[in-house]
Amino acid sequence: MARTIGVAGIQMEIRNGEDHQKKMAHLVKRTSTCFPWVELILFSELCVFGGNPSSAEAIPGPVSDSFCNLAAKYGKWLVPGSLYEKDGDRVYNTAVTISPSGKIKVKYRKLFPWRPQETNSRGKEFCVFDIPDLGRFGLAICYDQWFPEVIRSLAWMGAEVILHPTMTTTSDRALELVISQANAIFNQLYFLSVNGVGDGGNGQSIFVDPDGRILQTAGEGEMILTEVLDLDRVTRAREYGTIGLCQTLKELRDFPHEFPIYREGIATGEVFKKMGRGWAHKKIG
Repeated sequence: MARTIGVAGIQMEIRNGEDHQKKMAHLVKRTSTCFPWVELILFSELCVFGGNPSSAEAIPGPVSDSFCNLAAKYGKWLVPGSLYEKDGDRVYNTAVTISPSGKIKVKYRKLFPWRPQETNSRGKEFCVFDIPDLGRFGLAICYDQWFPEVIRSLAWMGAEVILHPTMTTTSDRALELVISQANAIFNQLYFLSVNGVGDGGNGQSIFVDPDGRILQTAGEGEMILTEVLDLDRVTRAREYGTIGLCQTLKELRDFPHEFPIYREGIATGEVFKKMGRGWAHKKIG
C-alpha cells in the first residue's frame, strides 16, 4: 500500500491585531475545492491574530474549537499555524494538529521563543503524531529549526515529515531556506516550512524532500503550495542512503562510541565558557 498524502501550505497575508479566522476558513474551503486530493493543510506561525499575545486563550477554547469544526467540515488534517495559549499565568506559542474528525490530535508549545522579541514562556515537550496507515509527523515552530538537536530529536522519535509554521520577517529567511534543506538532509525526512507575508513574514515558504531536493518554493506574496508526499521515499533514503549514497542515520545508529555532548551535557561544552550571558538568564519564560 502506497504511503502518499496530499499536502498544502498556505502562505497568507497577516496583519497584527486582526482576526484572520474567516480568511483562513475561506482558504481552507478554496484549497479543498481546488485541490480535493489534499489531505493536510498547514498555515504559518501566529497567523490567527498575528503577533498579539493579548489574544491568548486556553486550548481547547473558542478559537481552537472553531478550527476543529473547520477540519471536520472539510474532512482535513489541519494545522492552523500557531496561536498564543494561556495556561494559568503563562502564555505559550502553541500549534495544534486537528484530525479530519475535528479532534485535537496533539498540542505543541514552541521550545525556543525568539528572544528578546518573544516574551512568552517556552515549551518543554517534543511532539510527534501518527496519521493512521501513513506515517509519523513532527511539529516545530519558527526558531526551533535553528537548533539541530530539535529536528534530530523528532527524527529519533520516528518523524518522517516535519511541519514547520514560521513567522520570519527578517533577512535571515535566506538562511532558513538553507537550514530547511540541511534539516531534511541530516535527518532524511520531508521538511515543510510555511511562512506568512505582510506583518506575518516575508514569505518564501519551502517544501524539501528527504534527499534535500527543493520541491516547492513561494515568492513574497500570498500563495498556496501543494505537493504529494511519498513517505516511502523517507524509507528509501534511510535504508539506501541520501541520493543513494550516504546512509547517515544508519551510521549514526551503528557508531560504537559515545558523543561527549550527550554524555557530559550540552551546557558543559568548552565553546560556552567564554560566552557572555544569554537572554535565558532574564527569566522571560
